[in-house]
Amino acid sequence: MASIVTGALNQRQRLAAIVTGSAGNLIEWFDFYVYAFTALYFAASFFPEGDRTAQLLNVAGIYAVGFLIRPVGGWFFGRFADRHGRRAALIAAVLLMGAGSLLIAVLPTYAAIGAWAPALLLLARLLQGFSTGGQFGAAATYLSEVATDARRGFYASFLYVTLIAGQLFALFILILLQQSLDEESLRAWGWRVPFAVGAVMAFTVLLMRNHMHESAGDTPRQSSEAGSLAALLRHPKALFAVMALTAGGGLCLYTFTTYMQKFLVNTAGMDAKAVSEVMLAAMIGFMLLQPAVGALSDRVGRRTCLLVFSGLMTLCVVPLLTALSSVRSGGAAFLLVLAGLAILSFYSSISGLFKAELFPQHIRALGVGVGHSIAIAIFGGSAEYMALLCKHLGRESLYFWYVAAVCGISFMTALMMREPKRASMGT
Repeated sequence: MASIVTGALNQRQRLAAIVTGSAGNLIEWFDFYVYAFTALYFAASFFPEGDRTAQLLNVAGIYAVGFLIRPVGGWFFGRFADRHGRRAALIAAVLLMGAGSLLIAVLPTYAAIGAWAPALLLLARLLQGFSTGGQFGAAATYLSEVATDARRGFYASFLYVTLIAGQLFALFILILLQQSLDEESLRAWGWRVPFAVGAVMAFTVLLMRNHMHESAGDTPRQSSEAGSLAALLRHPKALFAVMALTAGGGLCLYTFTTYMQKFLVNTAGMDAKAVSEVMLAAMIGFMLLQPAVGALSDRVGRRTCLLVFSGLMTLCVVPLLTALSSVRSGGAAFLLVLAGLAILSFYSSISGLFKAELFPQHIRALGVGVGHSIAIAIFGGSAEYMALLCKHLGRESLYFWYVAAVCGISFMTALMMREPKRASMGT
């Protein structure tokens, strides 16, 4: 196991630590997003009754339930990471995610085992939600601690580079399947392939564990304060800031990424294959923006970036989603989605970093994991369900205004918060 602490790393070793620390994040999010991107094909296998929107609503309900357990995962893995090290928590979370993907890959359908099929699908999503709740906090703190003070925004932006890369790889696999298989085969068995790929990828994290250098938070801590919920609650302003800003950022993230795939098919009436290509191109642009905006935050500050994100999104999200609801051209859809993602980049590029900078080291992973997971469970996890419910009720535009209102709360929070500290993350 690598034993060099990050304070003694040279530039090459630091980059290697960031790459290996990010790899688990990529695998984790590939597994997580495969569910969202393949839902169009497997919904009828587990919920055979009802129209297409009703089936997607049921699948989105299980998707949302998977988010509800994320705060428990954030608490468990955050406490574990603060007491026993970031690396151990990262590896354990990815392996658990792989177990959930493997279960979905081999799961019998409703026709084979009846109501047990959606029940087991729910169990798999609970495993994955628990895992994801812990992954974010551990990964965010690890990357923030291995980065240098002057370029922490740039280095820490790779948390979302790999998160987006996980989505991109999920989309890429889906597009390959769409090009290789007909619609009937995709609905019958093809949707299982990405879950099997994700399970295999998750278990490869064991091969990378010896190449992940220690961060400042990887020294085991025996203090009762380390990873203590009571200690965390002594930082209520920081915890509230994390939750309020994550509410807007998480809601927009899931609106413009995972739900957008269904929105463009189910509302705008675009072809599913064309939508996959639009989203692939837009997500590549989104990924490339992360290091640039992260580096910008090193110059202008995290708070300024958060104000740009929340202010612009409050003003622009309703016009953007309204235009996307009636878009017909793939090129126009790409530009509109990319515009939303470009605004979101002012949050996503520093999402893990500004949260980590708000907490002291002994509760850093716990603070990030719990605060982030609670807000994501409430706002990110319910995004698809809320959007589909508004559509089902014939008032889809209500969802657009809901997103704007939540972003407005995020803007007020950024306006009142202090600039996160830029000193060494070792304390």
